[in-house]
Amino acid sequence: MTLDARLFDAHCHLDDERFVGDHEAMFARAQAAGVERFMVPGTSRQRWDAVLALGHRDDVSVGLGLHPYFIEQHREEDIEALAAALQCHGGVVAVGECGIDARFEETLARQWVLFDAQLKLAKQFRLPVVIHCVHANDHVAKRLRQLALPAGGLIHAFSGSEQQARRFLELGYRLGLGGAVTHEGAKRLRRTVQALPDSGFVLETDSPDMPPAGRRGRRNEPANLVETLAVVAMLRGQSPAHVARCAWRNTLELFRLPVD
Repeated sequence: MTLDARLFDAHCHLDDERFVGDHEAMFARAQAAGVERFMVPGTSRQRWDAVLALGHRDDVSVGLGLHPYFIEQHREEDIEALAAALQCHGGVVAVGECGIDARFEETLARQWVLFDAQLKLAKQFRLPVVIHCVHANDHVAKRLRQLALPAGGLIHAFSGSEQQARRFLELGYRLGLGGAVTHEGAKRLRRTVQALPDSGFVLETDSPDMPPAGRRGRRNEPANLVETLAVVAMLRGQSPAHVARCAWRNTLELFRLPVD
């Protein structure tokens, strides 16, 4: 696909060990596909150094957070360490990835404590927050409304209803659209994508996970963002170039990055 627009992968875990030894080739494939910038969120204290190292690249922006999926790795003192890291590293553009994954009921209480602490750091440092939200859209939206974070954030890999989407948009959040939208069975998500305003979404891969349709079982990577773009454009009845321009602008605004 040839675009008169640039692509920004708004959520990709390029620090993942599955990319070891392949970073330069992976970035080259992304650039060849038109993906020019990348947002890499941190998921655990053990991974922050690798995330920050990627942030030295001009085309990579980074966040730091504690992901609910790795709850067993997190310690109480990690919140203090996160606050210190946000204070020391001025180039960090977001708190996250953090959030709630209600599939894991046995850790839900701990997840909420950890999530709430990170939301308060996002408020303290006036940073957007990158949120992993699985089977918890209504509860997370309620908490976000209560806290009224000044910089909003991203609801990563959104897969909820139109009503839930509107609620997040009203609170000043953008919705991340990724590989899930390429699957024909994702009918509710596809209806939601059709209803979103141009200002309401960003494009993401969640690399190396959540590959688009036709790539199941294979490592995902930013170059595949063009496949999500094509489906989002088709669903919305817009040109890929228009969707790419909207997503690019929305991502820069979300993470408060300079507009070139």
